Amino acid sequence: MRLLLDECLPRKLGPMFSNRGHQCHTVREAGFEGIENGELLTLAESDFDVLVTVDKNIRYQQNMRGRNIAILVIRTPSNDLSDIQTCVPEALIALESIQPGEIVEVGAG
Repeated sequence: MRLLLDECLPRKLGPMFSNRGHQCHTVREAGFEGIENGELLTLAESDFDVLVTVDKNIRYQQNMRGRNIAILVIRTPSNDLSDIQTCVPEALIALESIQPGEIVEVGAG
């Protein structure tokens, strides 16, 4: 699966997904730095399958109907790598069944 890591995520998270067979790029690597979520989704959906974020409010800010990209929200107390990495196993399981247009949340933050 082709994953785009939101700007709010640490860059070091990428290998945790790429080591499990996913293609993983940061927003910065994709050239989308500083772009707001709605426009980011529009630009990303042709090259990526899933936007990975910790933005808990994205569910209320974006209409995903008809989108060719999904959003995986990792719910943690912070965006520190130490908090996020505890949710990676659950995130990997969610990626097995996530579909375009869906917003799936993992973790308990």
